[in-house]
This record gives sequence, C-alpha cells and structure tokens, in this order.
Amino acid sequence: MPKSNIPVLKNPKPKKNTSRKVVLLLIILFIVLLSVLFFRSSLSKISEIDFRGSTYSTNEELLKQSGLQVGESFFGTSAGTIIKRISKIPSVQNVTVDKRFPGVVDITIKEYPSVAYELSNDGKLTAYLSNGSKVLVKQGTSLEKPMLTGWEKDQVNLLKLCSTLAKMPNDLTSDFSEILPSPTLSFADRIKLYTRSGFEVLTTVSLLPEKAEYLNDIIETQQPGLITMLEADTYVPFVDPSQDEEGENGTTHE
Repeated sequence: MPKSNIPVLKNPKPKKNTSRKVVLLLIILFIVLLSVLFFRSSLSKISEIDFRGSTYSTNEELLKQSGLQVGESFFGTSAGTIIKRISKIPSVQNVTVDKRFPGVVDITIKEYPSVAYELSNDGKLTAYLSNGSKVLVKQGTSLEKPMLTGWEKDQVNLLKLCSTLAKMPNDLTSDFSEILPSPTLSFADRIKLYTRSGFEVLTTVSLLPEKAEYLNDIIETQQPGLITMLEADTYVPFVDPSQDEEGENGTTHE
C-alpha cells in the first residue's frame, strides 16, 4: 500500500475545558447551597430593632410606621426605605438608620423642637413644633414655652409664629406666658403677648425677633405695663389701684 494512502492517526487532546466546566459548576452549586442555608438561618433575620431620640411617638408607633418586624429578612428593607417611611411622621425632622450585621437595626430620630403649647377644651395638652405640627404631650411635662390661645388650626400666621419662636434664643422667650392673635387691617400678623412678669405686649410676628431684646430690657428695668412694639415703641405702666386711691384721698404717711 502506498504511503500516501496510509491514514494519519491523530492523538486526542485532553479535554481541559470539560473538567474546568465541571469544577465551575460544582463551585456554583456550593455557593447556591450556602446561600439557601444562610437565608433560612437566623443570621439573615432581624433580631433587634432599637429606636432612639423619640419623645412624641411611641416605639410601637414607630415600629408600625417603619414596616419592620423582628424575624423578617435583614436584607429585605433598605435603610433608605426605612427613612422615607418614618419621615412621614409630622414630628420627625431627621432619621438615621444603622444596620449592623447580624440582625440589629438602630434607628435614631431627631424631632422638631417644641415652641409653644395649647390646652384644648377637653383638657388635653398639645405642643406646637417648629414646623407648625401639633402633638400630644405627656402628663407632667414642664411647660417652659408659651401657651397659644385663640389660634385656628391652619392659620398662616400660626405657622409663621412657630417658625419665628424656633429661631429665637430661649433667654429672649423664657418670660413669654401666652400669645394670642390680634390682627388689624394695618397689621395682619399682630399678636398680643403676655409675660410671666406681668407685662402685656402688642407687636407682630414679623417684628418679634428684632423687638425681643429691647422688650427684655424694659421688663428687667420697668414696672409691669403695656408695651407696644409696632412702627413705634411705647411703654405705659399699669396704674397701681392702691396708689391711685391714695392720690385721690390725699392720704400721706408720716
């Protein structure tokens, strides 16, 4: 047989690609198995939910609003989603969420500060916050802020007043006892303010911040009286009934 007709035998190449595929498949199956076991274990569940900084909302209310539950998937709800849910509460100004593996969710809440209080007809005490929202106040709360009387719920100047009081330092508002709306055609945001030291003040919400320091100077140096702080500032002391009676009768004391 001629050499040209003799078939050439080729050595088969080792099937390296096949063995690599098998190893890769085994690794993938192992990872899937571990993942299934992990997500079914307690390590992947929420074991503890802690709330900090809340005064006006109970832990039960916050838990319901957050949508979280102990035993649910730790990775099922993102921190951003939790923040959006809790931020819908009117008293909440800011929320931070710290998810600590395994299973712990820390939620810190910053609320809008209280600027005034109101006593309802049924005897319930509510606090006005700096954003104008109202919240119920627990019994025994120290009332260091002024009482608001005669204000309508959605009155524009009420929100303006709350915002104004929030920006003023405590040493300028600590003597404020009660604030009532007293609008006129010329001054739509005029208010009547009573102090704990016995003064009655007429001013406006917009003028209050710039007049407050001068108001404190009068309170510290003068007898109780009527203070008007509008376009011009005036002070008229209240008449002491006993002194007025003595003046009329001409009574003198030796």
